[in-house]
Amino acid sequence: MSGGARSRLLAELSGPAVAAGLGPDSIVVQPTGAVEHHGPHLPLVTDFLLADHIGGAAVERAAAEGLDVWQLPTLAFTKSDEHSWAPGTVWLDESTMFDTAVQIGRAVALMGAGSLVFANGHGGNVALLQVALREIRKRYGLKTFLMPTLARTPGPSGEDADERGLGIHGGAAETSMILHLRPDLVDMTKAERWVPDHLAEFEKIRFNGGPVSFGWLSNDFGTPGVVGDASRATASYGQALWDRSLDEAVASLHEIARFDPAVAKPGAAGAAPLASDVVAVS
Repeated sequence: MSGGARSRLLAELSGPAVAAGLGPDSIVVQPTGAVEHHGPHLPLVTDFLLADHIGGAAVERAAAEGLDVWQLPTLAFTKSDEHSWAPGTVWLDESTMFDTAVQIGRAVALMGAGSLVFANGHGGNVALLQVALREIRKRYGLKTFLMPTLARTPGPSGEDADERGLGIHGGAAETSMILHLRPDLVDMTKAERWVPDHLAEFEKIRFNGGPVSFGWLSNDFGTPGVVGDASRATASYGQALWDRSLDEAVASLHEIARFDPAVAKPGAAGAAPLASDVVAVS
C-alpha cells in the first residue's frame, strides 16, 4: 500500500492492518533522538525533537508522493554517554543500544517490510548504527540505511559564520532549529559563543570530514558542554535548516525506495539484455 491519507504511524494501526499493508517494497523509518545535555539554553529533548519532527514530516511527504513508507515511534533514549557527566542526560550503553537496534530490525523483518531506515538526530549514535545496519542485514535480510535528520546549510545572514567548522552541539544550527520548532523551550538570554578556537587550526583531526577522528566527551573543550555559537541562532535560520533537512530526507527516501545493491549479470534470468545482445527484427 502506498500514498493515500491513511496514517503512516505504524503504532496507530492494528496488527492485522500492518500485516495487510506491509510488503517487500515497504520502507519502515525508525527515528532516533536523544535526551541529553545541550547547555543552559536548550532543552534535553533537542535531538529527539529533530528526529521526531523531521522524520515524521519526511514520511508524510514521501507517502503523499507515492512511496510505501511507514514510521515507528521515535527512540528517545540512545547512546549519549559523551554527556553522562551532565545532570538530565539519560543514555543506553553501547551493547544495549546495539541490541535494541538489531531487535527493531528483527521486528520489522517479521512485519514483512523490505527496508529499515534509521533517521538519526543524534551524532553519538552514528558509528554504532552503522555497525547495526550490517548486523540486521546479515541476520534478517532487510535492506538497511542510516540518514541524518539535520542537513547543514549556511545561515541566510551568516549565522554560522563564526563557528569555524566546530558548531556540532548546541550551536547556531541546533539552537536555530529549536527556535523554529519549539521557541518556548529556548532561553536565548543564556546562549553564548562556546567555540574551541584552539582546535580550528588542525587540518587532519576534525569533527566532520577530517581523516583523523578522536574520542571525546562534551566537557573536554572548556565549554559548558556546548560546541558552537548559540548566540548567533535565529528562527529564520531554523526555517532554512528545516526546509533543507526535509527536502534532503524526502529525496533520500526516494533513492532508498529504488536502491538495489545487486548488479544484474549478463544472461542472468530476468536481466535486461545488453545493447549488443539486442537483435533487431522486422
